[in-house]
Order: sequence, then structure tokens, then C-alpha cells
Amino acid sequence: MTSILIKNGTLVTMDSENSVLRLDLLIVDGRIASAGALGEAADVVIDATDCAVLPGFVQTHIHLCQTLFRGAADDLALLDWLKKRVWPMEAAHNAASIRASARLGIAELIKGGTTCALTMETVNHTGEVFKVVEETGFRATVGKCMMDKGEDVPRALHEETETSIRESIALIDTWHGKANRRIRCCFAPRFAVSCTRELLTAVAGLARERGVMVHTHASENRAECALVEAETGLRNLCYLDEIGLTGSHVALAHCVHIADDEINILRKTQTNVVHCPSSNLKLGSGIAPIRRMLEEGISVSLGADGAACNNRLDMFTEMRTAALLQKALHGPEVLTANRVLRMATIDGARALGLESEIGSLEVGKRADVILVRLAKVHATPHRTEPASTLVYSSQASDVETVVLDGNIVMQDKTLLTINAPGTLAEANREAQLLMSRAGL
Repeated sequence: MTSILIKNGTLVTMDSENSVLRLDLLIVDGRIASAGALGEAADVVIDATDCAVLPGFVQTHIHLCQTLFRGAADDLALLDWLKKRVWPMEAAHNAASIRASARLGIAELIKGGTTCALTMETVNHTGEVFKVVEETGFRATVGKCMMDKGEDVPRALHEETETSIRESIALIDTWHGKANRRIRCCFAPRFAVSCTRELLTAVAGLARERGVMVHTHASENRAECALVEAETGLRNLCYLDEIGLTGSHVALAHCVHIADDEINILRKTQTNVVHCPSSNLKLGSGIAPIRRMLEEGISVSLGADGAACNNRLDMFTEMRTAALLQKALHGPEVLTANRVLRMATIDGARALGLESEIGSLEVGKRADVILVRLAKVHATPHRTEPASTLVYSSQASDVETVVLDGNIVMQDKTLLTINAPGTLAEANREAQLLMSRAGL
């Protein structure tokens, strides 16, 4: 497929002016070629009447390996959630179950309009996730989870420091930049509680040396913060900064419990924060100070986290929840629909260093484009400004068509690069076998 013409839609561009245009969009050879009243012929013509046409969502904190854990780790706080459920299940993964989990997760992401994700996997079998990303046509930055510390960590997840580093480098050498740079690799130390200073210091240097991202968790839960401070004598973000794990190439998931000096670190180092509101609520972790971060000019984007703690991978839910939480705390004027929609698109792309390629509908960018049906009972009437409808009314099921890197991966709600019935059957089968291996 070389050209796609999307006609009669409302373009929600997410450009610097938040332009909303009643124009057609032409895609040629994977990139946005032009927008206007276009009469050009194209290999495929898509009628977008009554649809918003916008850049695909960019989720900056996902765990594809946990999709099979949906509903199996409910109603627990973070550390118990990890020790009693998630770590035993991750330790029970094999290559087949990782493939099934990744395929199910990507199917859900595409169905809900997410075209790009930053995802942390488990310690083993991460190569299988890369294979599924490649096969499905998805765009992802993937990291192998790194864990070399912790008494309660299952043996299958407890690595030797040098082994963890060597395996992560091997994945970077094999996968980073593949599939026309649709696939990228990062370092993904789990969090300070399960990683030695030696490992984290090595990752800080290697990430800069190799020009790749670091994706980790930080200050999600009060008990986690207390453990880090007891071990290091420093608050969590101060510790990460001391060993070099801050900067514009670093994405820190959560940052719920942070002090003024840590906010200053985020601002000065231009470190990216990933807000996961539904996960933070479900685990009882708290509410991140998003208004304060945005006022300080800190990069904040959105992620659903994993199906083990959300239990859905739906950006519409995260946008709405993020906005409503901050309004409840700080007043209705805070975190407008336009602002939160930017967090879900161009701000996510910027956090991944991809803002020149994706995140907005602008000529020359890669064609990651979604069509969201506005003519729905729950979204009618939709106003001239579609951001309100998209953030407060729309649902994942309203996504009609998804173009990813110039290829149609879902059309009229039908997945084209994933066999949906086969994926569901595979997921149910592998989940049952995994739970049996885990003894749960």
C-alpha cells in the first residue's frame, strides 16, 4: 500500500496551535503528504464523515507481559501486589505465554487507538515481545526488565548484575531501530528497590553511551519510598539523580510521592514523568501532583500501566481520569481537555524523543492516524471543538480505523494484522497454563 486518502473528517492536528480543520488527509509511502480539499487519486480512500481524525495515542508506560494477568492481582497495595501475585506470575512465563500476552495487549491497544507504547517487560523472553511487535505492525520502545536485588524476588527473576546488563545490550544490538525504526529498545531497570546501585549506575552510563532511553518506576508508593530512603539515605528521585538516572532520555513512571527538591530535579534535568492515574487509584498509591509538574514545565505524558493493575489499556479512560482527578483537587479550570489530549499524543511522542516523527498530523511526519466516530449516543451532540468529546465522552470502542506507519492495521473495527479470535483463544489457553505453573 503506497497511498491512503482520508476524506470528509475533522482533523484534530495537535500541532502547536491545536488546529482543528475540516480537510482531507493524504498519506503517501508511510508519511503525511498533504492536507486540504484534495481530489487526488489514492490506492485506498477512507470516508471519515462524522469522525475525528487525529494522531494515534502514545502510551509511555505499559507492561505487555502482564496482559495475561488481568483480574489475577486485584485489591492489593503495590509491594504485596508484586510479591504475592505479579512476580510469581512473571516468573512462570515461558516464551509461548509471553507471545500470547504481548499479542493480546497490542490488540487491545490498537483497538483503542494507541499506535505507540513504551513498554517494560519481565526479566525473561523479551525477544518474543519484539517479534510480536514486528509481526503486528505496532510501534514500540521495549525494555527487558532488570532485577538484581531483593529477598522476596523469585529465583527466576533474580539476575546476576552482569548477566542483566549483557542481555539488555544484546537486545539493543539486535532490535533497536528495526522495521524502519518502528521498533526501538531501551534499558528498563524495574525500580530502585529491586536494583543494586551497581546496576543502576551502569545503566546510566550505557544509556548515554548508546543513545537509548531508560524506563523505570519511581516514587509510586509510600512504602517503596521509605525502603529507598532507608537503604540510601536519600529520597527516591534524589538517589536516581545522584547516580545519573535523570535526563530527557529518562521516563519515570508514577512520581506520586515527591517533594519540592525532587520536583526541582525533574525540572532542571528535563526528566519525563509518566502519569498512570487509573493504576495509581486501583493500587491505592495516591494522586500525582500533575498540576504542579505542568506549572513547573515538567514533561508529563500518560500510560495505562499493565492489565494486572488497571485492568484495561485504554487511553480514553486515562485522559478522562487524569483530568477529573486534578479538577477534584485544584478546581474545574485545571487540566483542560486540550491539555490532556496533548499529553496523550504529542507530549507522549516528545517523551520518547519522537516528536519530529509522530504525535501530530503535520506534513512529513510518519502516518500514525486514528479515526474516532463522533456520531454516538454517548457523544452527541459533539461541538465544534472536538477535544471535549474525545476526552470526556468518547470510548475506546468508538475507534473505527487505525493507520500505523502508513499501513492500515484496523479498518471498520476489524484488526488486519492480528487474528482476533485466535488471539483470544491463545490468551485464555496460555493464561490457564501460566497460573498452573505459578501455583495460583
